[in-house]
Amino acid sequence: MIEHDRASREHDVLLLDFGGVCLLNPVELHAQTEAALGLEPGTLDWMGPLDPSTDSLWRRMVAADDLTEREYWALRATEVGELAGRPMETRDYMRLVYEPAHDGLIRPECVEVVRQALAAGFGVSVLTNDLRAFHGTEWEQGVAMLRMIDHLVDCSDTGILKPDPRAFTRAAELIGVPLDRMLFVDDQPINVQGGIDAGLDSVWFDVGNAATAWAGVASRLGL
Repeated sequence: MIEHDRASREHDVLLLDFGGVCLLNPVELHAQTEAALGLEPGTLDWMGPLDPSTDSLWRRMVAADDLTEREYWALRATEVGELAGRPMETRDYMRLVYEPAHDGLIRPECVEVVRQALAAGFGVSVLTNDLRAFHGTEWEQGVAMLRMIDHLVDCSDTGILKPDPRAFTRAAELIGVPLDRMLFVDDQPINVQGGIDAGLDSVWFDVGNAATAWAGVASRLGL
């Protein structure tokens, strides 16, 4: 019965973006960041995917007109540094928000769905643009979820980033599964479209409704 179920599946692998999908977005951690810097609560009033109406830079990035995700976070890091009275680059900001690495930074719904998917015989891998660029190589060792998955494909290693089709092709080669047998989940519409163009079944992840989004992923896998 199990073999029959596997043979009838639409997907063999769940391929996940990391930041936003698995890892909490920095805007969800504004309160901790403000406290660490001695800023008044509410000083960081741009809410990115939680409330795009508050964040013109986020809207520009999502529109993919003239601002990449890396450029967005570089600008926000500079802004936070100015508020704190010290120079700050993206890595400095990410270090402030996410270090030390711990499992509370990962969405619990992510951990549960990954666990269920693996138990059901699916492969689970991560395809990320910026994990090592933003956090460094040692940081990932502190996150148990990253030790659960089969493959971590980090585009930081090559500089060929999503939505470039070569990023998806590389992932398929490293994972060893055809692109059309993967369910790809990403919170950036431009990357979702890139996945579609590359031949993946691709789903947009709504960070503002993360629990519902994860329930949708589980449903797509029949979990």
